[in-house]
Amino acid sequence: MSEASTSASAPRGIGSSVWKVAVVAVIGPFMTQLDSTVVNVSLSTISHTLDASIATAQWVVSGYLLAMALMLPLNGWFVDRIGAKRLYLICFSTFTLASILCGASRTMGELIAARVFQGLVGGVLAPMTQMMIARVAGKNMARVMGYTALPILLAPILGPVLAGTILARAAWSWLFYLNVPIGILGVVLAVLLLPRDTMSLQKRPFDFPGFVLISPGLVAFIYGLQNASHTEGQWVLLAGVVFLAGFLAHAVRKGSSALIDVTIFTQRTFSVAATTQFFANGLLFGRQLVVPLYLIGGCGLSAAHAGWLIASTGIGMMCLFPLLGFLTDRYGCRAVSAGGALLAFLSTLPFLWMIGHQFSATWAVISLFLAGAGQGTITIPSISAAYSSIPKARLAVANTALNIAQRVGGPISTTLLAAVISLTVRDHTGAQPQEFLMTFVALSCLHLLAFAAATMLPVRIHRSSEA
Repeated sequence: MSEASTSASAPRGIGSSVWKVAVVAVIGPFMTQLDSTVVNVSLSTISHTLDASIATAQWVVSGYLLAMALMLPLNGWFVDRIGAKRLYLICFSTFTLASILCGASRTMGELIAARVFQGLVGGVLAPMTQMMIARVAGKNMARVMGYTALPILLAPILGPVLAGTILARAAWSWLFYLNVPIGILGVVLAVLLLPRDTMSLQKRPFDFPGFVLISPGLVAFIYGLQNASHTEGQWVLLAGVVFLAGFLAHAVRKGSSALIDVTIFTQRTFSVAATTQFFANGLLFGRQLVVPLYLIGGCGLSAAHAGWLIASTGIGMMCLFPLLGFLTDRYGCRAVSAGGALLAFLSTLPFLWMIGHQFSATWAVISLFLAGAGQGTITIPSISAAYSSIPKARLAVANTALNIAQRVGGPISTTLLAAVISLTVRDHTGAQPQEFLMTFVALSCLHLLAFAAATMLPVRIHRSSEA
């Protein structure tokens, strides 16, 4: 038995080989989360510097997220042919290169193209953390993931602060060059610490028709939503719906051999949990788009000041995360997740009040802290419910499907919110606070949808009888 297997099966303690893998695996989500947070906080500055509208600049965010969603289903296929360690090294190196290309961009078109390329790589990289830890941690996976969540949760705290500090002293390009030392560290540690690849003897065939249907379908759907006020956008939206419907029919016909096994959504608990995750991720990225624009463009705060305020969201997430196991055991999955969604909704009300009255930095910090606490509370119980409802043999399929639901929520919510901003805010760099009223109303409605989904989760988590 290998050292990794021994460590994984040991009833007490966690072997050093597990921690070596965990240290390497956590750098990936830390870097991608930090990158996303920094870019979202700085979107207003970047769009102003490159002389682009917010509707165009939001593709820096939604294009990246959409590209990630498109590549998620290919993760398992690549691992079969390349191996986990080789794939991780390739993705980390390429993501670092893409960051350099982003920083070297001189037009908004170049930046969006570089971000899409970065998202394509990030989509393959994103699911690998849980997979690599699961391979070596065994029954200790929950404990290991709990410990390794800390640096990932630090990213939303460090991101706004770093963004504000960099923009106050240097050009926006350095926001992306920030990834270079992290990428180099990740590659070096992966070479030294990750175990050798064990190549699979069974290679799953690639569902090319499915990929061809879902790839342009999602792009057309998101682009059509963004431009639904124009005839061209409506036709593109219709084309996206047709492509996605075609993929759904294709996936139902192919079953488990499809690029995304949609039959897994017939399991009620899993589908409800996936819907909750869709809205939860939409809230996360929607808030990252709206709040910085309001603070900087509507309230006239500096990027540094706004960054320090927004950092309280990450602190809220970090404070609640260690308590989630205890809260879920005591009060149940539904109560904790729905309670978190309700708390996140209540956190938007002070912003609605400030828009109609007067900005208060104190209320902004309190609201953003509560938003972070609620955001973190929605996620973990619903993820636990999703995986506990699926037999062990289908966990890999569930991981892919759940990741798709999570990632698609981001670009759809940011696209919808950017459309509201474009219709109601005349100049996002110098707007009146009142112009953001409808944007926060829309954000509040997204919170209510997340709450509604969470109330349909099971009261308690029950492991599938086949697991």
